Amino acid sequence: MSDVIAQTSPLDPRAKPLIDDLLREYDNRYGTFFDPAGAATEMNRYPADVFAPPNGNFLLILRNGETIAGGAFMRHEEDTAEVKRMWTRGDLRRQGLAATVLGALEAHAVQQGYSRFYLTTGFRQPEAVRLYLSLGYTALFDTKADPETYRHLPFEKDLRSGSLAAALAAARPHHGSAKTGADAR
Repeated sequence: MSDVIAQTSPLDPRAKPLIDDLLREYDNRYGTFFDPAGAATEMNRYPADVFAPPNGNFLLILRNGETIAGGAFMRHEEDTAEVKRMWTRGDLRRQGLAATVLGALEAHAVQQGYSRFYLTTGFRQPEAVRLYLSLGYTALFDTKADPETYRHLPFEKDLRSGSLAAALAAARPHHGSAKTGADAR
């Protein structure tokens, strides 16, 4: 069992399982709560190019060629990237794949010049709240309040501090660009 992180685009056919399952999951959890058209409005809000370097990135984890997890980020502010499209295949959850995706996204964001990550999750996703808190993200809301009162639950993380920055500095290639998962097609 070999996992590969591929740097790609939401338009890559390998991203279809991620996009399709996010639509299904968001519609199941929220229905038309946020929009009469359901999750399609959110999933179609941003063009694919906002998730491409130099302003963004889109990553998939592939296992034996099959998409099992992924995520993306896009420019939010000059030094801040916003995480979007976090997904892990349902039967493979609670195995650390989301943490792996987020770690890889953080590494790419730092390499692309960002110093802060911002993200939101919905109030019906307590497992996502637990994940982000466990990975050092700061909740920008009162975690003791009823999450439904906020609807969207924002988090942030300083990407310049701690072991992440040191590990990235040590791993940064010195000549040209390193081979990435984009070559794993």
